Amino acid sequence: MSTGGIGSVEPADQAIQDICDKIKPQVEEMDGANFGTFIAVNYTSQVVAGTNLFIKVDVGGDEFLHLCIFEDLQGELLLNGYQKNKTLSSPLSYC
Repeated sequence: MSTGGIGSVEPADQAIQDICDKIKPQVEEMDGANFGTFIAVNYTSQVVAGTNLFIKVDVGGDEFLHLCIFEDLQGELLLNGYQKNKTLSSPLSYC
């Protein structure tokens, strides 16, 4: 993948789940919700001056969120936004 380009959608692995686990409290605070289920399903990424991650998360009840997370070159994570009311078939995109 070239810098700036978005990669293909890949199944989430343990590293992506770990990122979601770290970001979950921020999402819950922003949304005013408490997600009992928060399982990364798949993701894609974009290399910039760091990495933009676009992650589909199963929050239970056939509901999914799309997370937009920036990981800087030092590994710090920043939740840039999220989208609600997504389905398993909803394509990942910018938030």
